[in-house]
Amino acid sequence: MGISSKNFSDKELSCSHCGENKFDQKTLDALQELREAIGKPLSLSSAYRCPAYNNTVSGSGQDGPHTTGCAVDILCSGKTAHEILSLAMIRSSIWKGIGVSQRGKHDSRFLHLDTIDTDLRPWVWSY
Repeated sequence: MGISSKNFSDKELSCSHCGENKFDQKTLDALQELREAIGKPLSLSSAYRCPAYNNTVSGSGQDGPHTTGCAVDILCSGKTAHEILSLAMIRSSIWKGIGVSQRGKHDSRFLHLDTIDTDLRPWVWSY
């Protein structure tokens, strides 16, 4: 069994392909803090992904941010997306990568957040 927290279960943090949970504790603590700050549930569309699965669903291939266990995609749009984005930017010492996908159907829009500390990629980007 992997890690979990007060508001996030092992299942939602695990890879939807293989079921493995290698989600990072520091990232989970930051996610839990974000959940408490926003004061409402956060719906995750993706957390940890095994390299094989990430290779099929992401252009980042077998070593993308989700394969490190340090990235999460949160389903959100409109006011909630703005609130999450604002909170993540205030906590820029924790959230190092922010990806914004706010086009198309509202139920498929999301924000990507990660705690990967590197200068090799942009800090904020759009999909």
